[in-house]
Amino acid sequence: MLSTDADILKTAEAWRRAGKGVAIATVVETWGSAPRPVGSHLVIDQDTNFLGSVSGGCVEGAVITEASEVIADGKPRMLEFGVADETAWQVGLSCGGRIRIYVERVD
Repeated sequence: MLSTDADILKTAEAWRRAGKGVAIATVVETWGSAPRPVGSHLVIDQDTNFLGSVSGGCVEGAVITEASEVIADGKPRMLEFGVADETAWQVGLSCGGRIRIYVERVD
């Protein structure tokens, strides 16, 4: 069962209140076949705990890695994954679509 947006945002707030560094990733655009719709969220803390989903498969791992950097430097990132990328199979997006994900630190 996927977490609801309310669960994800409450978790982000709880982690911040606990003093943890937190980032949130949001699907902002999709093309073709995509596993999660626009508006889907993944929240990540400084210890790489996470809740939610922006894609599934290894894309989540790549987003978590980028989120750790966003937490550290505070600079948001726009990530794009798709079947045309050489790394599509490595990150698990072999469904023929493309997704764009915005990752930002929660302050």
